[in-house]
Amino acid sequence: MNLDEGTRVSMIDTVHCSAPAKLNLALSVGRRGEGGLHALCSWMVTINLYDDLTVRRLPPDRLSRYAINWHEDARRPSPINWSIRKDLAVRAHLALEKHAGRPLPVQLHLRKRIPVGGGLGGGSSDAAMMLHAVNQLYKLDLSPDVRAAIGHGISSDIPFLIHGGSAIVGGTGESISPHEEMADMHFVVVFPRLKASTSTVYQVFDEISDMEDPNLEKVACLAACQPGVPRPESLFNDLVPAIHRVLPSLQDDMSHVASLAGSPVHVSGSGSSIFVLCQDAAQADTLARRCEKEHGLPAIATCTIPACRYHAPPHMESPGTTR
Repeated sequence: MNLDEGTRVSMIDTVHCSAPAKLNLALSVGRRGEGGLHALCSWMVTINLYDDLTVRRLPPDRLSRYAINWHEDARRPSPINWSIRKDLAVRAHLALEKHAGRPLPVQLHLRKRIPVGGGLGGGSSDAAMMLHAVNQLYKLDLSPDVRAAIGHGISSDIPFLIHGGSAIVGGTGESISPHEEMADMHFVVVFPRLKASTSTVYQVFDEISDMEDPNLEKVACLAACQPGVPRPESLFNDLVPAIHRVLPSLQDDMSHVASLAGSPVHVSGSGSSIFVLCQDAAQADTLARRCEKEHGLPAIATCTIPACRYHAPPHMESPGTTR
């Protein structure tokens, strides 16, 4: 690195990054543990539906500022009515300050596209990228594993979203077994106009399920198709019966989409977002348009993001740079 490059890097004060959504292609859930979290085993992938974060380093004597709003092309916006201190990206920043033992003042502007209460991990992904951005801005040199450990105390999805790509996730989210290769998979993701409460879904799951431990073998056998594409009918989610009890109307939405797709419809995470695995991008585009036109259901065509793309360096700016 020459002197000019070193000077330029040292002056970086703003990071722009994209926080991708995730899909659970398989989700097996076991009993609730002593810490209140359920043991699980899931095959997760990141997809190219993003929230946008701009994080700026502030002078050391300044207080952090946070702004959250919906992107103009968000398909299912909802009121941003939660306390700013409860936002997962803000909690991630506060946790990182605690880990560092000093203030790390920033200005955050988060523009959301990923629906709230959709089972797509939007808040967790925002938190994962907040950890990444602040790590870059303050040159903390924290490894992905250290950031994942910090994030796990906030949300069980954050460790996977720190790594991204495709992986089998186990334990309470802390165990990540990434796939080195993954096929391009195309989906239609549909956003029903209702939200699922994760805590309520898991409470109902506990009432109706007799599962003791997650079915690791079932998930591993499904993911063994890597780097190929699984059969649409082989995907599964143990939470679906509980989700249907919490959101009975979701079954109607799933039936409408299934009739258009001629293929099984699945639920991501604890819902309410539903998705269809498609043959290619053209089929996904057509199905997304039909969901909106024929049933008024907001939908997007999307695809998987391999880890090598997910870990591309964020866009950084030096003072005085405009964008």
